[in-house]
Amino acid sequence: VCEIEFSPFNGGRYLCSGSCDHTIRLWDVETSKSLHVFNGHYWFVWCVDISPLQSNNNNNDNKSNSIGVIGGNGYTICSGSFDKTIRIWDIETAKQLNIFQGHNGYVNSVKYGSNELKNTILSGSNDYSIRLWDIQSGKQIQVFNGHTHSVFTVTYSPFVIKDNSNSNVICSGSMDDTIRFWDIRSNKKELYVMEVGEGILGLKFIKLKKKVNNNQNEVNDGSYVNLCYGSNNGLIRVWGC
Repeated sequence: VCEIEFSPFNGGRYLCSGSCDHTIRLWDVETSKSLHVFNGHYWFVWCVDISPLQSNNNNNDNKSNSIGVIGGNGYTICSGSFDKTIRIWDIETAKQLNIFQGHNGYVNSVKYGSNELKNTILSGSNDYSIRLWDIQSGKQIQVFNGHTHSVFTVTYSPFVIKDNSNSNVICSGSMDDTIRFWDIRSNKKELYVMEVGEGILGLKFIKLKKKVNNNQNEVNDGSYVNLCYGSNNGLIRVWGC
């Protein structure tokens, strides 16, 4: 099993897994049962993600055990494989909806966008590139080149470019010992490069609460964004942004 991802809906009840047996599987965490098997890749499925799209029905029941509740709301799964493709699957029918082709190496990381970027997917590959895809058209929007080794992890960052209210910065980590930030509106040179001296295998942005010491009493004073990353030397590091 190469990667697992919990559903962002129904309280994380559903679990998606990608495997070296070339399949993606959807599991019910409460019952430990396999709900669906997604077949189509012909090599290792290295990365998976579940769409963040939410139901238009406000009467969501987190205790519902009907997978039809998910599928009927348009939820999908995306997967990246050593077969160099990214595939989109209907979470209810287990049918393949689309296939994205363009990478010239293994696909190591896939991520769905959210909010104004909800119709996009981000991918990173052994071909040293990051690519942005349009889900509806199935076409590549941008390709970002600059890394000098395999890109193992990609994510959408919470940062924005000055004079723009929308989140439009993406982040990538590579075995070239760098973390790079890019403007999704342009495939020009990266915005910023962090040279960290170790190969990056995973990264994630998290919000941590600020605490100040006031007369020996800790007081919550808002929150701030941190970048966490794991490297090939066995360490996990947290950077304040």
